[in-house]
Amino acid sequence: MSLAAAHTAAPVTRFAPSPTGYLHLGHVRSALEGWRAARRDGGRFLLRLEDIDRTRCRDEHAAAILEDLDWLGLDWDGPVRKQSEHFDDYQRALDQLAEMDVLYPCFCTRREIQTEIARAGGAPQGDTGPRYPGICRGLGAEAAGEKQRAGLGYALRLDFGRALALTGPLEWMEDGQNRRVDPTPLGDVVLARKELPASYHLSVTVDDAIQGVTLVTRGEDLRTATHVHRVLQALLDFPAPSYRHHALLTDAEGRRLSKRDGAMTIRSMRERGMTPADVVALATGDAPRSVQP
Repeated sequence: MSLAAAHTAAPVTRFAPSPTGYLHLGHVRSALEGWRAARRDGGRFLLRLEDIDRTRCRDEHAAAILEDLDWLGLDWDGPVRKQSEHFDDYQRALDQLAEMDVLYPCFCTRREIQTEIARAGGAPQGDTGPRYPGICRGLGAEAAGEKQRAGLGYALRLDFGRALALTGPLEWMEDGQNRRVDPTPLGDVVLARKELPASYHLSVTVDDAIQGVTLVTRGEDLRTATHVHRVLQALLDFPAPSYRHHALLTDAEGRRLSKRDGAMTIRSMRERGMTPADVVALATGDAPRSVQP
């Protein structure tokens, strides 16, 4: 079956924020994209909390996400999936990838990676900056085992080249167009760490498959991640959803709205007396001049 023919039924979409802070306008834009696609075509809209990193995620932020979505009138179907309750799912996927020999442990610190990049005169550039230069890719099982037994911290990286050699050329469907998978944008990404059971790339791929997501709607900053996710889907024999990457919201200076940049939260807008319609209009770019965040 072609990718184009795979998703002719009513779509299953999802919104998957991390409870590390309160929702802001950028989150609302993403939630609206998935919610509207599902409701327009008689599909299902799912809610997932990406709370694997328990050092940064807070229960009060998780509760606030549900409260804000309800206030905005964005309902969801079925129970909320919390990643922190499904570590076994991610471990099974890691075990399967390990059996396929497409993972390798990386013991490099950030400083060691930066030093190697400088020594080599710069690493190849991906879409998000210098790519990991492959220091530990050829370490060998014996040397890697010694480091692990010594208790050194490590990350499990995907050997992208070896993975593509197994899968062959791959594509994903985005807005009716086939896009070719390319190992260049992100390189050998981290899929898990010694102290963390799964990275974003692994957990989101596993979750989308388990939840039956058929249309992934998210910001265009995550388009490059799709190269990795499509490879993982092929390796793990998961169905491939379609994708739609929307433009990001920016402030008056053209800077992306995010929690890190102190973007105004939905909670603060509510406290200032703004209505759900006001917030939705701002998130979609349809706000009149009289409505200001």
